[in-house]
Amino acid sequence: MTDNDKNLRLAVLIDADNAPRDCLQGIMEEVAIYGTPNLKRAYGDWSTRNLAGWKQALLDNSVTPMQQFAYTKGKNSTDSAMIIDAMDILYSGNTDGFVLVSSDSDFTGLARRLREAGQFVIGIGEQKTPSPLIAACSKFIYIEVIRARSEKTVKADQKNKAKKAEPAKKTETAKKTESAKRPEPEADAAKKPEPEQKPAVAGPRQIPDSIVWLIADSILDLSGEGDDDYVPLSAVGNLIQKKRPDFDSRSYGYSKLSNMVRAIDRFEVEDRQKDKSDPGSKIIYIRDKEM
Repeated sequence: MTDNDKNLRLAVLIDADNAPRDCLQGIMEEVAIYGTPNLKRAYGDWSTRNLAGWKQALLDNSVTPMQQFAYTKGKNSTDSAMIIDAMDILYSGNTDGFVLVSSDSDFTGLARRLREAGQFVIGIGEQKTPSPLIAACSKFIYIEVIRARSEKTVKADQKNKAKKAEPAKKTETAKKTESAKRPEPEADAAKKPEPEQKPAVAGPRQIPDSIVWLIADSILDLSGEGDDDYVPLSAVGNLIQKKRPDFDSRSYGYSKLSNMVRAIDRFEVEDRQKDKSDPGSKIIYIRDKEM
């Protein structure tokens, strides 16, 4: 992703009937990676009991609730309201892209139409999302990936709080009898919390063959006719995203695509200096050893 991509003006439209409210903050943090959410709206019938728990999440993330009553019992009119709003926003010309938060295939046509208008469309939904909606988006991100990242952040915060609280606990203990403290070093050691184990990172063997072939085919598509079979990894990543909008290296335990390809023996990765005067200007290149 280029710097220009990161400055996209994004309209975030949330189908509250088909999105988890407990991930709203994580969703907004994910959106910030791709651009600036200039507009944030959540659609639903807020008079119903099942959406009552959204209030605090909407307030905390400055998301505007858009009320849509059901015209007929058992029928959901939220989708049509969200689609109409999306088209109005599109014609206003104030956005570069849309974020559609829903697992409902009814938004497939909307995603397709927005892309036809030159908009960058990010879909966010659960793994149950139908493939037509995924394919209609420029990029698709699974809620499960966002939730996993949010859980890691929460655990890290809890760990930091525990570390800060530890000196205070030691001070309180020191105020008590020193003699009672010294004879029981083993007991004290037993009371200390065990260090938090880091989640296992998926290894090369856990990466499906289909993903390895996807990377290899993308390298082949981008390779030139010269002797150098290396291609920029950023170009490979962009091509993979076009082929598979739902591709995300985090789904396989890797924070970045570069970490994933380095773990696969089939590929050879090389860091090249773009500007010799600037040590930080490195470009990652990759080649397929079996090509």
